[in-house]
Amino acid sequence: MTIRRYTLPPLLLLCFTVVTRVVCSPDGAPTRACATMTPFHGGGIPPQPGLSPYSVVARRRGGKVHVSVGSALGVPIAGIMMQARTPAGEVLGAFEAVDPDHAHTINCVQRSDTVTHNSPEEKDHIDVDWTPPRGYEGPVVFNATIAQAYDTFWVGQSSPVLQYTSNGQDDLLPDRPFRPPSLQPTTYTPFFNRVQQQTAFTEFDSFYNGCGSTKLCFGFPEGCVQSKGCTAAVAVTVIGDRYDYELKVDRSDAIWVAVALSEDTKMGDDSVMSCVKTNRGVDAYMEWTYPGYRVERIRNAQHQIELLNSSVINGQIYCRIRRNAVTVVNGKTFDQLRDTYNLLVAAGTDLKPNSVGYHTIGKAASAEKRSLADVSAVSGASKILVRLHGSFMLAAWIGTASIGILLARYYRQTWVGTTMMGKDLWFAWHRVLMVLTWLLTMAAFVLIFVELKAWSAERNPHAILGTITTILCFFQPIGAYFRPHPGTSKRPIFNWAHWFAGNAAHIVGIVAIFFAVKLSKAELPDFFDYIMVAYVVVHAITHLLLSLLNCISDKSSESRVSSFPMKDIGLGRNSGYLDRSLDAPFSPLRRLILGVYIVLVGALLLALIIITALAPIEDTWTNLRTSMKSNN
Repeated sequence: MTIRRYTLPPLLLLCFTVVTRVVCSPDGAPTRACATMTPFHGGGIPPQPGLSPYSVVARRRGGKVHVSVGSALGVPIAGIMMQARTPAGEVLGAFEAVDPDHAHTINCVQRSDTVTHNSPEEKDHIDVDWTPPRGYEGPVVFNATIAQAYDTFWVGQSSPVLQYTSNGQDDLLPDRPFRPPSLQPTTYTPFFNRVQQQTAFTEFDSFYNGCGSTKLCFGFPEGCVQSKGCTAAVAVTVIGDRYDYELKVDRSDAIWVAVALSEDTKMGDDSVMSCVKTNRGVDAYMEWTYPGYRVERIRNAQHQIELLNSSVINGQIYCRIRRNAVTVVNGKTFDQLRDTYNLLVAAGTDLKPNSVGYHTIGKAASAEKRSLADVSAVSGASKILVRLHGSFMLAAWIGTASIGILLARYYRQTWVGTTMMGKDLWFAWHRVLMVLTWLLTMAAFVLIFVELKAWSAERNPHAILGTITTILCFFQPIGAYFRPHPGTSKRPIFNWAHWFAGNAAHIVGIVAIFFAVKLSKAELPDFFDYIMVAYVVVHAITHLLLSLLNCISDKSSESRVSSFPMKDIGLGRNSGYLDRSLDAPFSPLRRLILGVYIVLVGALLLALIIITALAPIEDTWTNLRTSMKSNN
């Protein structure tokens, strides 16, 4: 065998070996470069026209193809973008980085079909594994763009054509058999025409390819499949008696994503397929749900399913699972060929010892049972009861209770001589507002139990605080109905008890609303807290101003103000000003403060109810804008 020596001109060799340290794309190639594989460096620096010092070597190993990129001259690599293609230019297969510190995958046409660098730090070589599409046999070429520096890169570096067969033998080539530059093939054809090459692909996600035409897709938040922006989603592809489930969750903190086949929109007696992030990648399991949000992994959890493909990209989980058409789980038969099911999609951030944890990221159920072969659009189950629960509680404790408590505490000596239904005006409105508070609270409490049909399983004190608020609220009007007459010995006891229970219910109710922001089912944005804080500030300032006015009234009239219950709570309604026929001092100012308070709190309450009713409002707004753009 004759070994030929290849020599390079000294100047060319110097260009190859002397590396200029200039920053390339710091996080790898963007998806807008998918079509041309040409970086947009410096506003359009052209690629190098001459020989490349690099080579791309592909060899079969254990059913996969191991691809190495490097230089026989020892020239380091700053950046890379590589795809596997047929000779006709079709992108196919999926990559997996051998060393995650050097490279990661991105999605151009299909998931993980392109590999790029992690950072512009110099690398001696980059190794990746490539898996062909299921059942594929035929030629494959690995095309790469390789950067030596920011302004020095080669586009279209290609490996020799590899004939892939499922039963082929492993190649016996040594590790990284890089070749001299003069032997490098450079054939490369962009897979889009010139107009399409100018299109950005930053919003492209191949997961949604075929949704509504070849596969059934469902996820959350509502409408996310149409906008291609699901937090978590499932896609079901049916080919004959094969049922393939794709699952994804686009949250870097996600630990698991799952889909359940259910007879209704609630958890309980459902068959679950979960994809769980592990140290070695992603594992798939069969699990079972019980009423009350309890989930357990079944025995032989991987027996009736097959994990076809999976990846963890930037912490986001993707997997493809094949499930037998007919399975028996916990003694229950699931016949996907003949029966219809609701789909339940969920994702979370923690695990239990033998199952997935609570769906802290979110959960959605399809509105109706359907055949999994039906690829038409799927709508989510109604969340109206949850939205009404939240809206009623907000109206009760931010709105009616706040104003009612204010009236009872500071306005007993205002509007003197004016009555409604035979009662002093402040008392009549106090009673109306507190009755509304009672009705709204009781209705909200019933609605949430109708929705959940169980106690909340979230590790959040909201449910406990809400129950305490409801109990205190429930007994308030009963106690008021049996209150002793003014002047009797037990009247002071009632006054203190009524005051304490009412204020305790109000405070606990407000705290419960703050905790509701973190509930996955509520789907409230973080800025909800800021509006709540604004309410607390308005409420506190109003109390402070009215208390100061009472103190000034005390000093100026040298008498006590009956509207200040911390002083006169045990003395009944006949205490206070010597002349009960006149309004207390500063009554016009107090009425002005009340008017401003009602306007401000009303505006904040309206904003809170709108956010709750339209939750998740950020996704609702995004989907609306996407729909408007598509209509235009």
